[in-house]
Amino acid sequence: MKVAIGCDHGGYELKEKIKTYLAEELKIDYEDVGTYNTNRCDYPDYAFLVAYAVFKKRCDYGIMIDGAGIGSAMMANKLPRILAACCNEIYTAHNSRHHNGANVLTMGSMVIGEGVAKDIVKTFLNTKFEGERNVKRVTTILEIESKINSKGVIPCNSPK
Repeated sequence: MKVAIGCDHGGYELKEKIKTYLAEELKIDYEDVGTYNTNRCDYPDYAFLVAYAVFKKRCDYGIMIDGAGIGSAMMANKLPRILAACCNEIYTAHNSRHHNGANVLTMGSMVIGEGVAKDIVKTFLNTKFEGERNVKRVTTILEIESKINSKGVIPCNSPK
């Protein structure tokens, strides 16, 4: 397993702690896509890089840390086949993988601390997608995404 990890300036310190946790405790390889310091920057740039690494299949999963986690999830979900979930507690981390097959985790450094973040990461990465009853729902999401044309128009035969 390989994980893309990124952050904005507000998530830098937590990202560095999560990188150590991934490597030393979980024994998981990662690709750090930045940012590499606490200089002010824009979260969409790094959320894109995390999601792009997953989209291009360089990494199996992505983790993005900004102030709240919400904006990064919104950005990551713009890429095809990316199912990003903002999880600032363990239940949604488990649910996002088990029921929704999420492949990108976003978290807020201003919402959670290091201990909770580690628990969320471990839960997210260790939870398997349930499949069966939920695969139809996730497939519907991905099918609608693929039907939207370049002008943002959904074809008439798509669900309403």
